[in-house]
Amino acid sequence: MDKLLAMTTFVRIVDKGSLTAAANALDASLPTVVRTLAALERQLGVSLLTRTTRRIHLTDAGARYLERCRAILSEVQDAEAKLSFSQAEPQGRLAVTASVLFGRRYVAPIVSEFIRRHRDVNVEMLFVDRVVNMVEEGLDVAVRIGHLRDSSLVAIRIGEVRRVVCASPQYLRRHGVPRAPQDVRAHVCVRHMGLSPRNEWSFRLGRRAVSVPITCALVSNEIDSALAACANGLGLGMFLSYQTAPYRKANKIRYVLEEFETEPLPVQVVYPHTRRLSTTVRAFVDECVKKLRQVGLD
Repeated sequence: MDKLLAMTTFVRIVDKGSLTAAANALDASLPTVVRTLAALERQLGVSLLTRTTRRIHLTDAGARYLERCRAILSEVQDAEAKLSFSQAEPQGRLAVTASVLFGRRYVAPIVSEFIRRHRDVNVEMLFVDRVVNMVEEGLDVAVRIGHLRDSSLVAIRIGEVRRVVCASPQYLRRHGVPRAPQDVRAHVCVRHMGLSPRNEWSFRLGRRAVSVPITCALVSNEIDSALAACANGLGLGMFLSYQTAPYRKANKIRYVLEEFETEPLPVQVVYPHTRRLSTTVRAFVDECVKKLRQVGLD
């Protein structure tokens, strides 16, 4: 089996929404597409798609495999593009987006260094704590935390972050260390609305997900205020590990309940799918991937 062709066929079926549309896009016959998908599923030993007369749906295994296929095909595309663009110099406009704290802490320094090396590039940075439509807002590159829902985007995984529960050492000495998720009921908490939209936190007990109600001393939509309150001993807080990393390194907070954390979230460099990226976007994506993989996010 041509595995790259099979991966490409699988991704195209998902993107186009049907076997027939995928066959047209690939300039292949419908029986060829059907056989390729069947051979891929047979070799993997799992069903990737469930098919009805009207629609196709990803299985859980298919959703996980789709993410890896996109990453692998993107790497292949990157390797081919580098051969074509290796002699070109980045220039012109580049628009980059990320969440506010991640952008300020990690992306902005990469952008500044990129501009210093490529004086003909001008960059627009949009740091917002919401998922933006890259095509509608004219954005070239994004750093996204979490699983992608937009199949038109190419994603390169650079790491992962955890949802961590933490508190200052002083708070834990005064109020005790929670040993199980239900123990947080006895504590006051600091809630960041960007991660926890409701007064409850999620944990994992074995294979089971549980939600535990919390009592909030402070609720904030602004991450720095919430982090500072937690580090100053106001209560327990739940944040992403990249957000708390500097506080932990400075011994201002300690992690608790680590064995009950939910699944980590992927961190990905993302750009709209296109057969031929500009030299500028390609160079910045490469730089972003390289630098962010060197950063410890937890």
